[in-house]
Amino acid sequence: MIRVLIVEDEKPISDLIKLSLTKAGYSCTCAYDGTTAANILEEEHFDLALLDVMLPEVSGFELMEYIQPTGTPVIFITAKNSVDDRVKGLRMGAEDYIVKPFEVMELLARVEVVLRRYQKTEDLLTVGELTIDMRSLQVQRNGETILLTKKEWDLMLLFAQNPGAALYRETIYERVWGGEYPVGSRVVDLHIQRLRKKIGWEDKLQTVNRVGYRLVL
Repeated sequence: MIRVLIVEDEKPISDLIKLSLTKAGYSCTCAYDGTTAANILEEEHFDLALLDVMLPEVSGFELMEYIQPTGTPVIFITAKNSVDDRVKGLRMGAEDYIVKPFEVMELLARVEVVLRRYQKTEDLLTVGELTIDMRSLQVQRNGETILLTKKEWDLMLLFAQNPGAALYRETIYERVWGGEYPVGSRVVDLHIQRLRKKIGWEDKLQTVNRVGYRLVL
């Protein structure tokens, strides 16, 4: 399982990040100051670190210097949105820089991009009766391979990595099709109907009134 270190001194934000990443299948450890994070890093290995910049005791930038020799990729998450701060973080070797407030879906997408870049994604993902092979882009249900189109694969993976989360149609369209959701479009609903039948999610991929859909396992 992919291990993520979350270093954020605001507990509600830390809890939100941990909950979101845990639902997406990641193992998370939280630290609320830079010194504690450094101590944890002395004892444990992580596949990714999410760092706030303004931390008690040791700042995120200082902690970045400590992490860099380990080769662990870093994403800064901070309220400091000046160009100078972003440039400093990136020049120090950070993979990305996310400014608060942020959307959870954006955070998950950026985490996925960085992990893919470092080839740290899990090869196999098990979701209910489905086995999803991230390397061969194949999905099986009870040992039987299910043929999916590219859009159906992306749609299935979006829900598989966000179980329990209510996803707006606009968010689904943006993540799978790209661009802005066309007003009145039925493309998401039609693909959801087809996907449900193909992979046996008739009862699991549920409609959320006036919102979109949620995968309930």
